[in-house]
Amino acid sequence: MSRKIVITGLGALTPIGNDVPAFWKNAVAGVGGIAPITRFDASLFQTRFAGEIRGLDMDAHIPPKEQRHMDPFCQYGIIAAREAIKDAGLDMSRENPWRVGVIVSSGIGGLQILQQQWSNYLGRTTGPKFTPFMIPQMISNILPGRIAIEHGMKGPNFSVVSACATATHSIGVALDTLRAGRADAMVAGGAEGTVLELAIGGFNAMHALSTRNDDPAHASRPFDRDRDGFVLAESAGIVVLETEEHARARGARIYCEMAGFGESDDAHHITAPDPTGEGPAFGMRTAMEDAGLNPSDIDYVNAHGTSTPLNDAGETKAIKMALGEEDARRIAVSSTKSMTGHMLGATGAVEAIACALAIHDGVLPPTINYENPDPACDLDYVPNTAREMKVRAALSNNLGFGGHNATLAFRAYA
Repeated sequence: MSRKIVITGLGALTPIGNDVPAFWKNAVAGVGGIAPITRFDASLFQTRFAGEIRGLDMDAHIPPKEQRHMDPFCQYGIIAAREAIKDAGLDMSRENPWRVGVIVSSGIGGLQILQQQWSNYLGRTTGPKFTPFMIPQMISNILPGRIAIEHGMKGPNFSVVSACATATHSIGVALDTLRAGRADAMVAGGAEGTVLELAIGGFNAMHALSTRNDDPAHASRPFDRDRDGFVLAESAGIVVLETEEHARARGARIYCEMAGFGESDDAHHITAPDPTGEGPAFGMRTAMEDAGLNPSDIDYVNAHGTSTPLNDAGETKAIKMALGEEDARRIAVSSTKSMTGHMLGATGAVEAIACALAIHDGVLPPTINYENPDPACDLDYVPNTAREMKVRAALSNNLGFGGHNATLAFRAYA
């Protein structure tokens, strides 16, 4: 379990960029991706905006016939995986396919196909007629299966589902798989495609979403006093992890070390975080211990930072608890969800990419829309403008319904 694991490939499809260079350029520039919904008529909903993937020519990536056999989350994940694999320079014709695996997941899975098929059924006057692709389109694990089929990867292959902590758990399990010697390289991350009526309606019923319809561009405002809920978004994020030996042997470019993984559960409530912050704090401490890091080594935390009243205050408390008051006030904390919105099961992977690039490029993405400080959120949130800074080590937090907490630890590669 002591072998070093590194990140060699990145792939992303987000509301602020349809590949990693565009995503990172806009994240550093503080560009927001939240706008009125265009996918459907949202006029009857309490929330009428979201973080949509825009300007994507899907036909250029996936033939129309194949698209009809996939839910959007699967399409997005396939595109991001291709980018990450290409970025890593991972040539499967030179690899032992049994030593390359895929752990890519979705928090919700094929919700759009479920909505479409049920709508078709309700409109019929004769017997039910469903597409034979409905079940394969819905299940979350079809995405790692499709990635493996396309690239010929025959190693460990499955999904890990933990709501908004899904992609973080997926990367953490991939890390442990490599450390245990069960693979040489792993493709890991998450994808989500739920900007649709069922998702907006369901989250509205929970009073979880922002309803700032008169100003959607400023609706996602983590840690700000006037935050009123998260902004739903769609996305995919994929990373390629490898053992250091494997990466160096093939001359791969290394972004950073994937150093540690921590996890816990609040055991408190199905949707609300434990206000004590003990669960996320335990996850952060465990990730640091796993990485051999001390709080004094951490320079940056990419927060879950959802822009909800309970999450942001509780996570602030958890960061102080995990790192100690002095180090918590020294480090920089930011939420890229202020720009992307909340990408649910994909969010952890996109935010892992932000951490890898923050370390590699020496720049921290900001928390935009931070205008009115909240006394309950009193850390350095890198407000509104990116910051050039050498980052020795970073943490990325994600919390999911069910009380799931997961943290990844990253370290500069040396």
